Amino acid sequence: MNAPLKIAIAGLGTVGGGVVKALTARGEALSGRAGRKLEIVAACDRDESKKSGLDARVWVNDLHAIAQSAADVVVELIGGENGAAPSLVEESLKAGKHVVTANKAMMARHGVRLAVLAEEKNLALKFEAAVAGGIPIVKSLRESLFVYGVSAIRGILNGTCNYILTQMEATGRSFEEVLKDAQRLGYAEADPTLDVGGGDTAHKLALLTGLAFGVKPDLDGMAVQGIAHITPEDISFAREFGYRIKLLGIAKITPQGLDLRVQPAMVNAGTPLADVDGVFNGIVADTKQAGPYFFEGRGAGEAPTANAVIADIVDIARGNRGPAFGVPAASLLTLTAAPAGSASSPFYLRFQVLDVPGVLAEIAGHLAKWRVSIESMIQRGRAPGEAVSIVMITHETTHAAVAGALETIAASDKVVAPPCMIPMEAK
Repeated sequence: MNAPLKIAIAGLGTVGGGVVKALTARGEALSGRAGRKLEIVAACDRDESKKSGLDARVWVNDLHAIAQSAADVVVELIGGENGAAPSLVEESLKAGKHVVTANKAMMARHGVRLAVLAEEKNLALKFEAAVAGGIPIVKSLRESLFVYGVSAIRGILNGTCNYILTQMEATGRSFEEVLKDAQRLGYAEADPTLDVGGGDTAHKLALLTGLAFGVKPDLDGMAVQGIAHITPEDISFAREFGYRIKLLGIAKITPQGLDLRVQPAMVNAGTPLADVDGVFNGIVADTKQAGPYFFEGRGAGEAPTANAVIADIVDIARGNRGPAFGVPAASLLTLTAAPAGSASSPFYLRFQVLDVPGVLAEIAGHLAKWRVSIESMIQRGRAPGEAVSIVMITHETTHAAVAGALETIAASDKVVAPPCMIPMEAK
């Protein structure tokens, strides 16, 4: 067997601890897969109590020592978009070390710059664990699904949001109630903004976009909307129309450019993406003539994410050092984004209005002025002078047209709450 592959790990939290446990418990089998022994030679964490499970000889006190250690591979698991994480990766690459990371925020923001440095040094920069931890989507896009090109990616990329929406549907409880449960169970952070606001999905979608389309990840050109405004009523109406509501990251090539957005969407019930429940992630990659590919698995957690990290380590041990984004970083294109509001689909619209004569005609008139055509409508019961819901499904139209009509409708004294608009994704 070849000389050992020496590994340094920065961050011994859930994932880092899982990597150490797996390398310790399954070292012989993993070394057989790698063709060489996998040996931890350095590790650190801000919490010094984490060193209790390690050989005392491998513990170091700072990130600089990790970067300057005898390791061949540095595993960055400390997280964070800026600051210590990108500094450690940059220093490690400059010191001649391969890097494996699970840091989606850092790679979405700094990945191209770091990939250029890795390629200049003939080093690997791998990030399978950064997107949908238990699903090998990064490797698939980088090494398999490129023959005919990719025309679209649609994905449920955040387990917290998917758990919340699944539980809202199952129990009829509100977003706020289910969020509290998710926090209690450890599925949501104490500050859940990054998850429920769509930011976490945006980081992951930016990376998938780079891999799928050969463009530079672009967070700033992405429209992002979370799930806090979704109500049990919306979920109930979606089910009645034959749909389920999911938070999707969507990237697809259109005649106007690359349509790139994160938003709640209605997905046809009974399709693979609609059937992804709980904390699971699901991704559909449309590869033109080769057809759609569907991936499903756990998006986070100790074992799935540690599995992705170690798979990258084994790849490096075998000598697989290809470009981080599948093509040389210097050849990644600058994103040509589709104009804001140009995305088209049918839309679900819900209006909370006073039950008074003329309100429906007023709404329909404003929609008509924006050339938004109504396919179907539900209004149940009567409550004269009180608030009721009117729900409509439109024919295919643009986001800009619907948003323009809703802005006008929201100004009416008969509309008592901001209208809800959810696009309907056909697949």
